[in-house]
Amino acid sequence: MKKNLPILLALAALVVFGLVRYEHFGSAYNITSFWRYNSMFALISVGMAFVIITGGIDLSVGTVAALASVVAALTSVYGGWVAVLAGCGAGLAVGVLNGLIITRLKILPFIVTLATSLGAHGVALLLGKNDAVSIAAESNFGNFGQGDLFGLPIPGIVAVVAAVAGWLALRSTRFGRHSLAIGGSEEAARLMGLNVDRTLVMAYAVSGLLAGMAGVILAAQFGAGQPNEGVGWELFAISAVVLGGTLLTGGEGSIAMTIAGVLLLGLVFNLLNFENGLGFISLSAYWQSVIRGVFLLLVIVLQARVLKQRGRKRVAAPA
Repeated sequence: MKKNLPILLALAALVVFGLVRYEHFGSAYNITSFWRYNSMFALISVGMAFVIITGGIDLSVGTVAALASVVAALTSVYGGWVAVLAGCGAGLAVGVLNGLIITRLKILPFIVTLATSLGAHGVALLLGKNDAVSIAAESNFGNFGQGDLFGLPIPGIVAVVAAVAGWLALRSTRFGRHSLAIGGSEEAARLMGLNVDRTLVMAYAVSGLLAGMAGVILAAQFGAGQPNEGVGWELFAISAVVLGGTLLTGGEGSIAMTIAGVLLLGLVFNLLNFENGLGFISLSAYWQSVIRGVFLLLVIVLQARVLKQRGRKRVAAPA
């Protein structure tokens, strides 16, 4: 709990600052809009958390989401649920492909997911003919991204369900325990008789599925599939996961704190939008990428120092 205290304090400080400084920060409209929009980033971050916990990385989540948004838009003519299933299926297919190539061909996850990222982007452009693909006007698919259920935004509900399911899976299932063991030491996990390859394929499949769901929400929320969207989403997800205390080397992580990382990054950008509205500063959307990069770099440096201190303590510990 102690190691998570800084991010929780930072989160609380940002909320208090926003409530004090901006008149409409705590309004129902801002809260629901924040929840609705950041649901996409929460989904890809939960998937990324599982991958990083196993000691891997998934650089394809952004373009997979873009591909899923195009697939969902193209299939929305057949109905909302068909579009949702098609978009999620596209993401799942790429995730399984990533896992199979990594485990069967023994290629580094960085290389594999970079390649599939480029491939997914190309397929999205081909399907969309290098342009946004509008969802079917007669379809109810748009309600999935823009509608509410019991007064709550549907994308936000989906993200909460995914986060709770991920939290339970990591804490209470064989898949979660095996993921942590593989991240700690893949060789040791194999010696213990764990099915490492199956677990890794499942981790990348989860990442792909949740990226696909994020793409479905993207298409439904903005009324069109976006083949050129998703650039930098993988950086947001990695930043949120690492901010939440998950080690980039694997073997340790938390879904709950990953969501805290998503909220922290989302709040920073939300506050910047409010500050722009006051007119005292004027920062373009490109500053979001700068901030993500700075956050990620700082946390990686801090993690490296923590790991070095742990290594010194192990060496100094008596046999």
